[in-house]
Amino acid sequence: MKNRLKYLMIMFGSVLLMFPMVLSAQAREEFKKEHFIEGRDTLNYRILYPKDFSEDKEYPVVLVLHGAGERGNDNEAQLVHGSDLFLKDEIRNEFPAFVIFPQAPKEDYWAKVEVKRDTMPFQFDFKNEEEPTRSLDLVMQMMDSFLDKKFVKKDQVYVGGLSMGGMGTYEIIYKKPQMFAAAFAICGGANPGIASEYRYGFPIWIFHGEKDDIVPPHLSKTMAREINHHGGNAKLSLYPEDNHNSWDSAFAEPNLLPWLFAQKNSD
Repeated sequence: MKNRLKYLMIMFGSVLLMFPMVLSAQAREEFKKEHFIEGRDTLNYRILYPKDFSEDKEYPVVLVLHGAGERGNDNEAQLVHGSDLFLKDEIRNEFPAFVIFPQAPKEDYWAKVEVKRDTMPFQFDFKNEEEPTRSLDLVMQMMDSFLDKKFVKKDQVYVGGLSMGGMGTYEIIYKKPQMFAAAFAICGGANPGIASEYRYGFPIWIFHGEKDDIVPPHLSKTMAREINHHGGNAKLSLYPEDNHNSWDSAFAEPNLLPWLFAQKNSD
């Protein structure tokens, strides 16, 4: 009985870490609501335009994939984590870019993975080599369409995500190896076998909390090791006191965006 109570308390605390908090009014106003429609399917997303946007200029693109707690159909909850970073005046002035936050529905996932939630931490059976989930497929189609626009810098397209979005980040790099110039993955994981298919020298910054009781940190450590083993360029930041919410520390890294926007795709 005591062990069961402890388990329920841990589960309750972990769920709270994933539960969306209140969005800032600025995020609601600045990130415009959009929809990508393919057949009978619709992908909701929010987009931040570059400051002083002009169609006569070219801008980088940053794709950010949210965690499982922000799934839904309100086209709003996905902005809870990370959006405020891109709204800072100094960031918008120094790094003018399109920032896209898509939203997956409650019943879907960014990555192809089976999740066993009756243990702590959760257990993950990654199937990244299979066909993508419908949500990730729609994101890839939306990105293909958006990158055709004349005002996009094709050599400066980036992707990052947290938790479920970190898992989706690893998978979309595998499925679209030439699309992205760099990536960041926070408290995620993947089938390490896909690292051999990453573009040679591909730069990725990986973050994880050492006390994560939902997504075990060894998943990030393994991905960093395998990416570098196969000629990639992975850097790993571990936070000794962080649980699953290591995205707070990652988005507070002062060098995250300077590092990201310094990367360019030479292909």
